[in-house]
Amino acid sequence: MAVIKTQFTMRFEEEVHAKIKNLAKKESRSMTNMIEYLVKKEIERYEKENGEIELTEEDLSVE
Repeated sequence: MAVIKTQFTMRFEEEVHAKIKNLAKKESRSMTNMIEYLVKKEIERYEKENGEIELTEEDLSVE
């Protein structure tokens, strides 16, 4: 079963963009995959410290 992913645009400062690009290259990942990985890791860290982020059906609806 395919995972449904939503798409949106992000803007980064040049330095942040270059650092993510560098990290992605070192990890043999695309920039998109690197950003997704970093966001997931931060969510895990946050939830470990603050508890699970509760989501509703409305939160999960695609706009």
